[in-house]
Amino acid sequence: MAAPGRAAGSRALEMCGLGRILEALKLLLSPGGSGLSSLQMTKCDVLLATLKSNLSALEDELLKDPHWNELKLLRDEIANKAEWPLNSVDVTWSFTSQTLLLLLCLKETMIYLAADFSPGKPNPRTPEAAPALSPDTLSVAQQKTVQSALQFVVTLGICPYLMPGVGVPLRCRTEFGAGVQDVVRLDAAPDAAQRLYTSCRVLLNIAQHASLGSLIFCRHLGDIAAGLCQLGFCPTKRKSLKPEGEVLTEEERALSREALRDILDQVYQPLAVRELLILQGGPAQSCTEAKTQVRCRAPAWLRRLCGQLLSERLMRPSGVQAVVRGILEGAGAGPAGGSDAEATAADWKKCDLIAKILASCPQQSLSPEDYYRDICPQILDLFHFQDKLTARQFQRVATTTFITMSSEHPQLAAKYLLQPLLAPLHQCLNTAEIPESDMVPGTILVTEEELTRCIEDVFKVYVVGNDPSPVLVDSLLPVLRVLFSLYCFTKQSVSHIRSLCQEILLWILEKLERKKAIASLEGFAGLNKSVSSLHSLCQFRAAAQGGIMITIKEAICDEDEDEALYQKVSSEQCQLECLGDLLFYCQECGLAGDFFIFCLKDLTHVAVENKAKLEMKPFSSQSLLELEQHQTLLVEGREQKLLVLQLMAVLCERMSEQIFTNITQVVDFVAVTLQRACASLACQAESTVESQTLSLSMGLVAVMLGGAVQLKSSDFAVLKQLLPLLEMVSRTYPDPVIQELAVDLRITISTHGAFSTEAVSVAAQSTLNKKDAEGKTEACQQASHGRSTDESRSHFEQHQSHEKPKQTGLKSAALVPQVSQHSPITNQKSGSITTEQLQEVLLSAYDPQIPTRAAALRTLSHWIEQREAKALELQEKLLTVFLENLDHEDTFVYLSAIQGVALLSDAYPEKILPGLLAQYDSGKDKHTPETRMKVGEVLMRTVKALGDMVSKYQEPLIHTFLRGVRDPDCAHRASSLSNLGELCQRLDFLLGSVLHEVTACLIAVAKTDHEVQVRRAAVHVIVLLLRGLSQKATEVLRDVLKDLYHLLKHVVHLEPDDVAKLHAQLALEELDEIMRNFLFPPQKLEKKIVVLP
Repeated sequence: MAAPGRAAGSRALEMCGLGRILEALKLLLSPGGSGLSSLQMTKCDVLLATLKSNLSALEDELLKDPHWNELKLLRDEIANKAEWPLNSVDVTWSFTSQTLLLLLCLKETMIYLAADFSPGKPNPRTPEAAPALSPDTLSVAQQKTVQSALQFVVTLGICPYLMPGVGVPLRCRTEFGAGVQDVVRLDAAPDAAQRLYTSCRVLLNIAQHASLGSLIFCRHLGDIAAGLCQLGFCPTKRKSLKPEGEVLTEEERALSREALRDILDQVYQPLAVRELLILQGGPAQSCTEAKTQVRCRAPAWLRRLCGQLLSERLMRPSGVQAVVRGILEGAGAGPAGGSDAEATAADWKKCDLIAKILASCPQQSLSPEDYYRDICPQILDLFHFQDKLTARQFQRVATTTFITMSSEHPQLAAKYLLQPLLAPLHQCLNTAEIPESDMVPGTILVTEEELTRCIEDVFKVYVVGNDPSPVLVDSLLPVLRVLFSLYCFTKQSVSHIRSLCQEILLWILEKLERKKAIASLEGFAGLNKSVSSLHSLCQFRAAAQGGIMITIKEAICDEDEDEALYQKVSSEQCQLECLGDLLFYCQECGLAGDFFIFCLKDLTHVAVENKAKLEMKPFSSQSLLELEQHQTLLVEGREQKLLVLQLMAVLCERMSEQIFTNITQVVDFVAVTLQRACASLACQAESTVESQTLSLSMGLVAVMLGGAVQLKSSDFAVLKQLLPLLEMVSRTYPDPVIQELAVDLRITISTHGAFSTEAVSVAAQSTLNKKDAEGKTEACQQASHGRSTDESRSHFEQHQSHEKPKQTGLKSAALVPQVSQHSPITNQKSGSITTEQLQEVLLSAYDPQIPTRAAALRTLSHWIEQREAKALELQEKLLTVFLENLDHEDTFVYLSAIQGVALLSDAYPEKILPGLLAQYDSGKDKHTPETRMKVGEVLMRTVKALGDMVSKYQEPLIHTFLRGVRDPDCAHRASSLSNLGELCQRLDFLLGSVLHEVTACLIAVAKTDHEVQVRRAAVHVIVLLLRGLSQKATEVLRDVLKDLYHLLKHVVHLEPDDVAKLHAQLALEELDEIMRNFLFPPQKLEKKIVVLP
């Protein structure tokens, strides 16, 4: 009898299609059909009547319609195999059973159709055509029907039988769900536990088909998991007369437990985590009914079970990512990286919650160390997402988890988090042991990807996390020098990790204790050799993808020793400049000022140590080993001193005047200066610079005591540390004025300013005057480097007050006499200056103090520019003053003189130019090469200032410059060519008379001159010529353009100097642009309007 039954079932599968089964499901799920008015019945009665009506309609169709025979046979076959009661007094269970039977029929049919499907071969003529769909594929409308059926099964077959607190109650979901709870009859057979077991097992059976399983678990995983938890893990009540748990056998409970673990392992893990969190329960939630009912809290056994299952999810491979995604997506963020991911990443409370979960060791783990060993690599992987929104979402969680783990288990975090994070940097430390297999020159020790990922992760953990805990700060200290070296390397070219390195260094310097921060800066500068640095065999190299990698250096040959030494010196200079850039951003926090004072102290110590080393016993009493050690110490000491001096020069250049942020730093600066002065006196090595520095520092104290700063009692407590040093200066310094001022300052500090002598006030005023003079000197320097006179004028308009220096005995810079105490120079009209003022400024132009002399020359230049009558009357005397100052060695002075002579030449070219040309054209026996070069600079500025008027003086200028090209001095030849280029650039069509002479000169020099700088200048003249003539070059240079082109090509192909080649290439580009515009002029879209007569 079994064989005919199986044959009938097989024929039913063949004849029954998906459409018939889905039509039956639609009939079973159709709304209405009771034929009764809803006004005469309650909602529960309407629901029951609808379910009965739909069941009857389905049975009628199966019995009457012959087209439904195959479906009836298949359903009967599956019903005979069913191990659960199909019929019940309770209509809801009968309806659930019939729905489950139809879903089983759908599953069997889909399996049968897929097994018999064999896709045809694709047509090569139409490869873009979509492949044929499998016959078991459901359309969108069919999927909706299946989803409705599944929802009815869960609503009527699972949710009503869950215990309070297990899962989300129906009354808290929809109004329909609240009505279902009242319709189900729990007293009717089968038992509630049996119904729950049957629904869960059948749904899991249906879910074995991939398509149906995705529909089930996508929406109903939580309810099925809740039912399985209750079936498999709910404790039984043995004393009850009719307990729910005793209806199930132990085997069924074991199957439920196994089924729960299977589905949790199979489904998308973040979804499993989210549903387990919901089952575990959280804050009480209210339903949407008018009568608010609070959701019951999950029972203790369920909370423990969910916690255990969540821990198992966490301990799985990629479990950390699953937990994070599950919590974030379950918290309303949507899919990771979705539209709400950014808002979720900004919610630090959720991130802290996840961090606490991940940092807590679960009970399933053998020990915290085992847990950290498994979890920490996954936490580090959270930093490495490519999608920006997902990366930001997970980065916040990873950073918070990192910090939480470091604070709760610092030793384990250092071993399993910090060491792997910083491993690429530790590999190249000078304390690391590099394997012999990796010591082959050119071997890549750290790849570009590893180093980039390391720097980005460090930035995310330290800078973004911004948690200055001792564990994090101390972990970064050993690799700081390597980070700084990497930062210096990135400054040499474009790199995307430069800003990251800078932010990391600035963060750690700010968070470190001040002593440790200064020690780190000392290591950056190379003053502290004990700080871990880059391994001597390692070097940074640019990588293919724009990043940086660490490789083993190539062996240095004897021929390359000079190049290696040059690279070493350049690297040290680059490191000092990068250190200055870093400290520029550390001025507000006071670190730059403290480090500057530290360097001053170190400079004093080096001077004292060198003196002590020189006073050793004579060489005759030393052995060769002692002598060698002595020489080594001397060399190291000198290197240390040179390095400190170089560092001080960089700091003085890069730091602004706001380097000191408080009184304490100013007092420390003065104390260091006094100590160095006392040390110099002890070593009998007093110098003018140190004497001036001592005067300035004591004047600085006088300024503070004189009322420039509002001092408090605490400030005087800081100032009192200067008392012993001032006393020593007053006793040992040879200058009596300095001694007297030191005594007066001691008295003023001791009395907290109650008593102050006149010497203190005079010293304060003198120091302020020096500051004004230095401001003017800075203006001179800025103007000398190319700024216009109008820009530099503002520096002379400030602090214009004239006071005669009082007889204090202090060496102070005399002030430049000012025109008026109330009116700035720019507001003066012609003739407003007096003869006495002019004579006083002329006298200051010969002052031995450099700032005073430079400021006086600038004042005279300003008066010439303003056409002051008194000044222009003495034009010959002014010219003499400027020319005499041209020979001065200081840049401030001779550049100011150059500007003055250029202004005079612009005002009176007929009188001034011949003398300048004669001086420029004179030989070495009359004027030094330096003076001739300065006169050449004057002539260049004069040519620029004359503009179009230079054509009047073109002949003497051109002849002088052409004669200068034949001068034996190569620097003079280059200067003449440079001036010739500036002149030709402004002559335009007037160049025609001397065009061939100039061209022949340039060709001869560019091809035959032995000096590189002269050949460069010759090619540069052609660049200036083409650039100045622009589109007029085709007319002006018509006869020589071909010769110039051949010359440029000759330079490009045969010239050994790269700079000359570059100039030639630039000239060819200019010529190419000119010829393109000449041959293909730009078309203008214009319309001519002609008025007819």
